[in-house]
Amino acid sequence: MLDGIRIIDLTMHLAGPYCTWLLGHLGADVIKVERPGGDPARKTGPIIEGESVYFASVNRNKRSIVLDLKADADRAIFTELVKSADALVENYRPGVMDRLGFGEARLAQLNPRLVFASISGFGQTGPLRDRPAFDVIAQAMGGLMSITGPEGGPPVRSGMSIGDIASSLFAANGITAALLARERNGAAPRVDVSMLDCQLALLENAVARHLNAGDEPRPIGTRHPSITPFQAFSASDGDLVVAVDGDASFGRFCEALGMPALKDDPRFSELAIRHQNHGELEPILAAQFMAGTRDDWLARLTGADVACGPLNTIKDSVAQAQVSARDMISQPLRDDGPAMKFAASPLGARGSVPERPAPALGQHASEVLAELRLHDV
Repeated sequence: MLDGIRIIDLTMHLAGPYCTWLLGHLGADVIKVERPGGDPARKTGPIIEGESVYFASVNRNKRSIVLDLKADADRAIFTELVKSADALVENYRPGVMDRLGFGEARLAQLNPRLVFASISGFGQTGPLRDRPAFDVIAQAMGGLMSITGPEGGPPVRSGMSIGDIASSLFAANGITAALLARERNGAAPRVDVSMLDCQLALLENAVARHLNAGDEPRPIGTRHPSITPFQAFSASDGDLVVAVDGDASFGRFCEALGMPALKDDPRFSELAIRHQNHGELEPILAAQFMAGTRDDWLARLTGADVACGPLNTIKDSVAQAQVSARDMISQPLRDDGPAMKFAASPLGARGSVPERPAPALGQHASEVLAELRLHDV
């Protein structure tokens, strides 16, 4: 999809590298420019045979070159690299690129067609632009933590780095859109992605309810804020989730549970009333689910065309036949054989097209310099 597109990757840790991994998987030539010593994520555990699992996961499909952008010789190399590229992605604090001598104006001068993309905690503008931020900061300040966790409980961080990953996804989308816009009108739009902005965008329902209905969203466990039943329940031997999205579905749900009278109970017969009375319905359903096994309930509900599924562990999730059928586990091939296993990208070719493993530090310096017609240094 992005064959022939060259992307300079100046990113570190997670938010930036995840973005450029996605672009590399789609076919872009991603050149990861690392400072001497490399991306700090190379030292993040767990370490297997000298390699960071964290780094290896989000730096697949890239080439690595080491450049010190404070050294004149390396700055000259980087200048030529910029001239050859279609996009540059960085996740420094705002102002760092300017201090390095490669701010927006300088990059545009070197390569007017270059798409310049930045991922930062708070964006390139606004009173907080200079503050550092990591995933947990974005989750907290964006409001996500305030609505995550058990009802009545303390704020809880999401179990995955959604602050970082969301900004990666928006950045990848913005970069591909900017590349398309460049081809249409010759201009290379600036891509400015803020982790805080992305959290607000992900919280669309909660934000919209607050701004328009005056709601103050709070943690409600696994329940849905406006649909009932739409949550997790415990069976006698495990947990499952159900998503009953309307009155017709609720009727089928009640039949499958062997409780047909519930669908005509005036407390539960309509969605709005049912949701209002979730506190009365939930213990009735909880007791019924505990009377049977998880697999039996899943079979009954699936047979009634009610959306449901097991509450899996990560171990359970990756072992699913559906995951295998979709080739969602990737095992990049190294020269000495298969490398580690990772989640695959849900976009583009997979399975039949093995990914390339994350590069060793500076592994591709000679070939990149040769492509730039520069001598190895």
